[in-house]
Amino acid sequence: MVQKAERVLAPRNQGGTRSGARGGRPVGNVTRGTTNPNRMRRVDRWLTGPQGWRLRAAADPLAVDLGYGASPATAVELFERLAAVRADVQMVGIEIEPERVRQAHALERPGLKFQLGGFELPVTGKPVLVRAFNVLRQYEEADVAGIWRLVQDRLAPGGLFIDGTCDEIGRRAAWVALDVERPLSLSLSMRFGAFALPSDVAERLPKALIHRNVPGEKIHAYLQAMDKAWLEAAPLAAFGNRQRFGAMCRALLDAGWPVQDGPSRWRMGEVTVDWEAVAPGP
Repeated sequence: MVQKAERVLAPRNQGGTRSGARGGRPVGNVTRGTTNPNRMRRVDRWLTGPQGWRLRAAADPLAVDLGYGASPATAVELFERLAAVRADVQMVGIEIEPERVRQAHALERPGLKFQLGGFELPVTGKPVLVRAFNVLRQYEEADVAGIWRLVQDRLAPGGLFIDGTCDEIGRRAAWVALDVERPLSLSLSMRFGAFALPSDVAERLPKALIHRNVPGEKIHAYLQAMDKAWLEAAPLAAFGNRQRFGAMCRALLDAGWPVQDGPSRWRMGEVTVDWEAVAPGP
């Protein structure tokens, strides 16, 4: 069910976006909360891999899992994965549903805690990482920009906000990465054998893009280019899907798509492209 915009954010400010909580209440609505252990592994290995430098360089290694759902399992997993990069990381799981927070308290430990809140991020300090997965998908597209800005304004310098979506067991995932100023990139990550064409990931696009996969939009052109390159690389299937996926990514680069990463990520079924190459039209 799509959440109504007027229930999510406060009235619009002079800049045209909604921001802030009403009467000190958490900003947002209760989501379905469905989750599964290891569901977020694809985005987590991206955060601890090519983006791990952000946590290592942070003066205050604070991270937030925003809207972890009915089970805190994926928040605990993120904490453990980040702790392997920065042993003194401080992780806060935030949920808007009080009972979910109450149940999660039993899993608290040094460096990990859970608290009630929403998009306003009621934490002490500015987080260097905020992960919100399968959260904004349940809101209206018109609210995405305002929610993004609200979270971005809470980030530390060099901080990163991840707005993403994945299937129930994490086989197909897509996420937008934003810094304090703007969206940076779109990452698509798929388990080999879980798709026939790369565009199968379209059903898991973040809210800002999922309704834009139509002719005339950049994301549609990008997914079509991926499919074309994947099909043209079919002769490499005999050598394995890793080689075929890598050939697809190289073809995208050759065609002028601003792919950010390289073979070490492609071998995982993951590719990241500049946001401007796929951003929604006016």
